[in-house]
Amino acid sequence: MIAVDDDPDAPGLAHADVAELTDVDAPDEVEGLARRHGVDAVVTVARDRAVPVVAEVAERLGQPSLGPDVAHRFTHKLAMRRMLAEEGLPQPAFAAVRNLAEGRAALETVGLPAVLKPTDADGQRGLFRIEEPGDLESHLHAALAESSSREALLEHLVEGSEMNALVVALGGAVRLVSLSDRLRPGHVGFGVARGHVHPARIHSDQLGAAERTAERVASVLGLREAVGVVQLVATPEGGVSVLGAAARVPGGQLAELVRHAVGIDLVELALRFALDEDVLEEDVLPRRSEPVAIRYLTAAPGELPTGHVARIGALGPVLSAEGVVAAETYLSPGDVVRKLRTAADRYGHVIATGPTTVEALDNADRAAALVVVEVG
Repeated sequence: MIAVDDDPDAPGLAHADVAELTDVDAPDEVEGLARRHGVDAVVTVARDRAVPVVAEVAERLGQPSLGPDVAHRFTHKLAMRRMLAEEGLPQPAFAAVRNLAEGRAALETVGLPAVLKPTDADGQRGLFRIEEPGDLESHLHAALAESSSREALLEHLVEGSEMNALVVALGGAVRLVSLSDRLRPGHVGFGVARGHVHPARIHSDQLGAAERTAERVASVLGLREAVGVVQLVATPEGGVSVLGAAARVPGGQLAELVRHAVGIDLVELALRFALDEDVLEEDVLPRRSEPVAIRYLTAAPGELPTGHVARIGALGPVLSAEGVVAAETYLSPGDVVRKLRTAADRYGHVIATGPTTVEALDNADRAAALVVVEVG
């Protein structure tokens, strides 16, 4: 396995047979490395930024590819919104913003509260909640700075229960694999998931609408022979709205949650698609449906202290806690723990099962409370 990144500290490099440092936003550079090593497939997991490059390089190599157009629709939020609008799919009111004058005009259309985000960044970087017009002026520069095209998107904030729908496109059809609740803070760091619970806890009518909407979104955006994720919100009024989508295996251990919950290995499926191996319908059908929860380790609003890490306790008590199937910390002595703002401010996770979703989440929370991180 050849791992490519522009960050010498990227965790995946240490697990690869060969590690290469290069500009992962440059298709020519990645293609050159792929040809030099004679790779059989090009794939990304959990990184939206890499999806267009992977699609471009795979196409140049004559390997299975989403194609640059589909990759663009999945990773450029404005292009995605426009396509979904053309197909009449339920989504928030939105407007493109390139300067403060456009932002003020957009507020009149979109309304408050709103969400401001770069059109082409990931990991919740440059994401802000806009409660009043002054918030737009305070945060617009930071949102634009995270966009390679210096463009942002303003969307109406849709309140409700957020969910992640994992889907697989196979043979011209999109199939739902799992639907889980996405648990997030209320305000600061509001875009970052602090946990997930499978299965989603909404009533049957809304559940059916969410499943159909997720499959339709992936189909409209052009997902084919690939794994994808659609983010939805179930509103208190009984509706469903589309928050976003990605054409890749999701990050944040969601693939691991799916493996424990329904018995499907999304990473294996993505590799088989990239290698042009046969994937059968039975390979994407859930084997079971078990309550499973993830709780991430974070500082406020989580329990970790902020500051420079002095010591990390052993994970033995965490792993032996009731219902726990996996646990990990991403910290080393000397690292800095910060308050939750982006996905990079999650410093570990606990995955647990239970007889019900409530008990699975309780098990994850109790185990997470056993994690010891001392700061100096």
